[in-house]
Amino acid sequence: MQPYSRAFPLFSLCGLNCGLCPQHQTQAASRCPGCGGADFHLQHPTCPIITCSRRHGDVAFCFECVEYPCERYAGGHAKDSFISYLHVGSDMRRAQQDGMEAYMAGLNEKVVLLEDLLARYDDGRSKRFFCNAVNLLPIEAVRRVSQAMHAAEAAGGGDEAPEETVGSARRKTAAAEVRALCEAEAMLLGISLVLRR
Repeated sequence: MQPYSRAFPLFSLCGLNCGLCPQHQTQAASRCPGCGGADFHLQHPTCPIITCSRRHGDVAFCFECVEYPCERYAGGHAKDSFISYLHVGSDMRRAQQDGMEAYMAGLNEKVVLLEDLLARYDDGRSKRFFCNAVNLLPIEAVRRVSQAMHAAEAAGGGDEAPEETVGSARRKTAAAEVRALCEAEAMLLGISLVLRR
């Protein structure tokens, strides 16, 4: 694929929140820069959505296409990949109705909250869960989880992230606490935090 760049690589052409994907939230060489981010075409040499966009006037988002919603979106997505496809339609509707500036402000806040959770509480085995939970839960729920964890740290003697290495007993306990808080929020809202395979 020829080079491809976009103004909003954290929110993909097809409506995925790339900034909340575990493939984006890694430091490994396989890190995805997000849809249309730096060197995107090198990691994703083909993409049928980009090809389709080019055939339809190089729209920045599928919802801008005159044929949207097309057959690709008509039935929704039955399976997920690295990130859930569950909210693709509603996220694109929100971006279209509220405007990209408002949508990106919310997404950027979620990215910051996710990065804080990962930096402070990831035990080396929780990244996928944290990413999926932050993607699927409403921002208010993610804020409550973050605030509860920060309050627990402050009550325990300071607002410090667990200093032990990733994989330590303290990190494992903290990751389990985040998981329990996310699952409680999801249960109240009737949301499943399991990727559909």
